[in-house]
Amino acid sequence: MSASSALYASRLAKHKSRKIVNAVAMVLCMGAMAFGLFWLAWILIETIRLGLGGLSLSLFTEMTPPPQAESGGLLNAIFGSLVMVGLATLIGTPIGVMAGVYLAEYGQKTWLGTATRFINDILLSAPSIVIGLFIYTVVVAPMKGFSGWAGVLALALIVIPVVIRTTENMLTLIPGALREAAYALGTPKWKVILSITLKSARAGVITGVLLAVARIAGETAPLLFTALSNQFWTSSLNQPMSSLPVTIFKFALSPYENWQKLAWAGVFLITLGVLALNILARVLFRNKS
Repeated sequence: MSASSALYASRLAKHKSRKIVNAVAMVLCMGAMAFGLFWLAWILIETIRLGLGGLSLSLFTEMTPPPQAESGGLLNAIFGSLVMVGLATLIGTPIGVMAGVYLAEYGQKTWLGTATRFINDILLSAPSIVIGLFIYTVVVAPMKGFSGWAGVLALALIVIPVVIRTTENMLTLIPGALREAAYALGTPKWKVILSITLKSARAGVITGVLLAVARIAGETAPLLFTALSNQFWTSSLNQPMSSLPVTIFKFALSPYENWQKLAWAGVFLITLGVLALNILARVLFRNKS
């Protein structure tokens, strides 16, 4: 056999080996995807099946009922969740965006930027119950009472690291040529950031905010240590406030059928809300991005 024939045979053998490895990898990847989709589909089907049974007009117009009551709803829990999630987002988003802008535009090689990234990574991976205990120690215990404001602060601490990471990542993806062109025209840096980089990364930043909202919408542990719960209607953030996750947790563990039915209805509402946020973000920014 000539040298060229031997080389061709060697390359052909390597090509066949690579095709086999590629086929095995594809099968494993498809199997892993199918495994994950199976459980996701099962969860969604069960949520829809059990949640639709609890949907009614009274769900949005009546307060959480006592055990074995004939009627009742989740009005106070829905209102409490909307208020605390909304205020936490309003507090955490500006802080997260400004910190992300600093890390991407000013703190790339500074000790403060490095320390901020390290602390942000810790907060990003910290269990939510730890944040709840922290707010309980510094806010609830000194004030000697649970409150909606404590719940807002706990949720805001979960929002901030998510928004920081997303904002920094989106801004670093903006080509440096855009910044250099603006600087060459004499544009100050603050205006470059505000009018060019942030505007270009707007879709990604808003997506990060929506991801943070989706995360805190179902958090239970921080609210158990901060806002606790309230069986009655309250619009005062200085008192314990009801929320959907805590109500679901309490009702799902109960032996009462009416509470379990309302718990599944609450799960369905949270799932539907998170899904609607993601779809809205994709529809609004599909053409702009």
